[in-house]
Amino acid sequence: MWNEFKKFAIRGNVIDLAVGVIIGGAFGKIVSSLVNDIIMPLVGLILGGIDFSSLSWKVGKAVVKYGSFIQTVVDFLIIAFSIFLFVKLINKLYERVKKQEEVKETAPTLTKEEELLTEIRDLLKQQRDTM
Repeated sequence: MWNEFKKFAIRGNVIDLAVGVIIGGAFGKIVSSLVNDIIMPLVGLILGGIDFSSLSWKVGKAVVKYGSFIQTVVDFLIIAFSIFLFVKLINKLYERVKKQEEVKETAPTLTKEEELLTEIRDLLKQQRDTM
């Protein structure tokens, strides 16, 4: 069982996943800062100076912080849109590479005229080399 786990853990997919999780966490912090420190203050200013982080309702002793929830929703939307754009870019690059591979794999078929011209060229080249 230990050997199987080592094979699994050493494979590139697990390492790639770990790197992705770490980068994703850092990206999440960047997006949270973008939303909290730049976007939401501007949205609040447009809506008449509302500070979304302080919006809340008091229900008895409980405090419902719906402003914080709105900021979290905006965080999610920005992250989801960013991931959408990233996946779209990766798919375009993948399609481009795939098309290039397909073009390389398909050998050009010569017409009868092209075949004859190629033979003539090769014969002329041989004659020139023997002189």
